[in-house]
This record gives sequence, C-alpha cells and structure tokens, in this order.
Amino acid sequence: MPATHPNIAPRIYELSRTALAQWCQEHGAPGYRADQIRRWIFGKRANSFADMHDLPASLRALLAESFSLFPATLSEHRVASDRTEKLLLQLDDGELVECVLMREPDRRTICISTQVGCAMGCVFCASGLRGLKRNLTTGEILEQVLRLDRLLPREEAITNVVVMGIGEPLANLRALVPALDSLNDKGGLGLGARRITISTVGLPDKIRELAQIGKAYNLAVSLHAPDEATRNRLVPVNAKIGLDAVLAAADDFFAITGRRVTYEYVLLSGVNDAPAQARQLAALLQSRVAHVNLIPMNRVSELTFVEPTAPRTREFVRILTEAGIPATVRKRKGADIDAACGQLRLHQLELATPGLTPP
Repeated sequence: MPATHPNIAPRIYELSRTALAQWCQEHGAPGYRADQIRRWIFGKRANSFADMHDLPASLRALLAESFSLFPATLSEHRVASDRTEKLLLQLDDGELVECVLMREPDRRTICISTQVGCAMGCVFCASGLRGLKRNLTTGEILEQVLRLDRLLPREEAITNVVVMGIGEPLANLRALVPALDSLNDKGGLGLGARRITISTVGLPDKIRELAQIGKAYNLAVSLHAPDEATRNRLVPVNAKIGLDAVLAAADDFFAITGRRVTYEYVLLSGVNDAPAQARQLAALLQSRVAHVNLIPMNRVSELTFVEPTAPRTREFVRILTEAGIPATVRKRKGADIDAACGQLRLHQLELATPGLTPP
C-alpha cells in the first residue's frame, strides 16, 4: 500500500489499474470494478465513493474505509482577471504545494508540481527560496490534476498538462511516471502523451531515462543562458553539470523520441537579454531541431530581477527568428494572483514565519 500520513487513508489513485483490480479481487469483488472506479474518478468527476452508484453498497463502504479521494486541504483558491485559477493545497504533513488552471479559447492547460520546494536553486525563481523539503507521491501529484479538473464545467476537459510547477520533475520520476501513466491511460484522463510537457533544469541521466520510457512526452529544458558563466549564475546546478552535457542529453532525447525539444529562457533585464546573447543562443541551437520559449520575468518581491522592455524583448525574438530559430514569447497568465511558480506558497510560508529570510 502506498505510504501516506498515518492518520490519512491512502489516495485510491496511488494504485495503478492493475493494482486496484488486484485489491478488488482480494476483497471479494471482480477485477473489472477497478475500471468502474477509475471511470468515476477520472471521467465522471466523483467527489466521494458514495457518488459511485453503480458499485455495490458494500464495496463503496469498503472503499471509503480503505482509501481517501481528496485528503489535501484547500488552503487558498485564487481566480485571476483572465480566469486563471490557482490552488494552494496543504498536504497530509502540513507542507504546501500549488497548481494552476489556465484557460485559452481552445485549450484548458494545467500546471502541476512534483516536489515540496526545490533543490535546483535557480536565482530568479520563488520555488526554491526555502530549499527542498521532499518529493511528492504519485497520489499527491494526481490530486492536483483531479482538483483542477473539477474546476471545469461538465462540457470542458483538460487538454494539456505542463509539469512546470514547484520542484524539478526529473528528480522525482519514480512518482511522476505512474502519475503520467494515469493521465495517458484510456481508463484515466485519456490525455495523449504529446499533450504533456515536462520541464527540467537539465539533468542529463534523467533526460535519457525519460526518453527511454517510450512515450511521446514533450521536453522543455530550462536553459536561461547561452554561456556557462551566465548559466552558472542563474542556474547554480549547472556548475556541476555543464551546458554541453545538458545539450547532449537533449540531443539524445530528440534522437530517441523524435520530439522537438523546447528551450525555456526567462528574460532578465541586464542579465541575459542582450542582442549579443541572443546571437550566442542562436549559434548554440542553429544545428538543432529546437524551439525557444521566451518567458517574461514574473516579479517576485523577494528578488531584484525585472523583465526587459518590450522593444528589447522584440529584438531578442527578431535575432533568433532571423537565424532560423523558432521563438515565441510566453503569454503571461494570472499575474494578479501570484500565479508564477512558487509565489503563493512562499507568501504563505512568510506569513507563518514572519521575519524569516530565505537561505
């Protein structure tokens, strides 16, 4: 049985379809009940085992005794003027994690977290200002998805998932991969692997491990600089890895999966937004099948970085596109509700521990 807080029953979706079928059989129910249960959770948006009315009453009672559905506490729910919604969830052990629903005319994209805090130490990101506490479990990852899914009206569904919330996803593949399997499974959300994007600061061995899984997930590498010195400053873990090793692993990912790699680049005024740096980036990626996603810096009160001016951003894009590198600027979502990664959690932690400064 999956580990959980001693006072909380395990989330039922911690179990794979096969494991749930086995549990049913061990408790006197046919294995096909597992498919019915998963349809209720992932397809029909059941909020309790009592809702699963096509199951025998005895089985519903046993499920309620043995498992939980949504044990996390909703600490905060914010809705932005652009209808972006952000949830701050308090987990079994009191830790906080956040997730976001973003609405576009033709998409319903969610952003989910994989860890409590982050060990990567990117200097422009709120997620790691208090360090890494622990990995999330498969169930804790899936609870974010299921809660966000229930914010949508019946006629709408999640269309895309980006694993770009708090934490380094590839540092928690053991829990993330089974969660993605449930999203990808027809008995789960039935979401195609090509609609799931996994972000990473660039852990070479883990990038290759992800590629070998055999699913067509999208990979987004958080590059943020075209040279070692600048990347070492912005992404401290780079000093131990090196830009060449990250790019070589991304090349291997493309060779194995055939999926174009996206390179994320947070634009920081006066740090990595110079035309010369755009030309360096173009030279770095010119021989690669790549896309650059430029991200305007989200202001974090604890940090001094700011985004460049609009003309400066347009010039950066122009240099890349003229060099043949596809480049887009990410549309900012939920700016008025601290929707950027880790901001809401950080503010809650500061309220709980006033005067405590980040490490």
